[in-house]
Amino acid sequence: MENTIIFATGNENKMREIREILEGSGLQAISLKEAGITAHIEENGETFAQNAFLKADAVCRLTGRPAMADDSGLVVDELNGEPGIYSARYLGEDTSYLIKNTALIRRLDKIDGAKRTARFVCAICCVFPDGTVLRAEDTMEGIISHEIAGKHGFGYDPILYLPYYECTSAQLPPDEKNRISHRGKALRKMRALLETEAPGRI
Repeated sequence: MENTIIFATGNENKMREIREILEGSGLQAISLKEAGITAHIEENGETFAQNAFLKADAVCRLTGRPAMADDSGLVVDELNGEPGIYSARYLGEDTSYLIKNTALIRRLDKIDGAKRTARFVCAICCVFPDGTVLRAEDTMEGIISHEIAGKHGFGYDPILYLPYYECTSAQLPPDEKNRISHRGKALRKMRALLETEAPGRI
């Protein structure tokens, strides 16, 4: 377990991205499942950063090991930040993203392009047993598209249009999406923090 950080997720795609970004750093990330942990962690923060901390802190306290967690979602400016912190729970956790995405597009039906601004936000937190807390956050800016498009992604990826690329996030090749994504950028910031702040703590 030396040089190992437990990441509070069971998502295999997310773990693959984390490992790719940490490769060469000397640090290893394992998921809750790989660590043999089964726990329901309450996500009742008011911001993405608060939720990331709550999850990482809970796993650190439970295991006595360094723990990392992220929280992310889509923020739509015209809807006063909706779905924001409740992005995964928008219209209910059991509601498919096809329904969620269709509903958001319909809500913006009368709004012109300049006012359809939105962004993915990802906050990452790493908590150490000695009480040290590292935080990183980044975004991927775009606008809400007029239609669902693309297969390289999940969640709200098919409706966040990226003007620079002239396509939605879900239409980007996976490697390029990881390079410019909110999570990819936040993870690279966290790697830099870990390399300077973590020696001797992991």
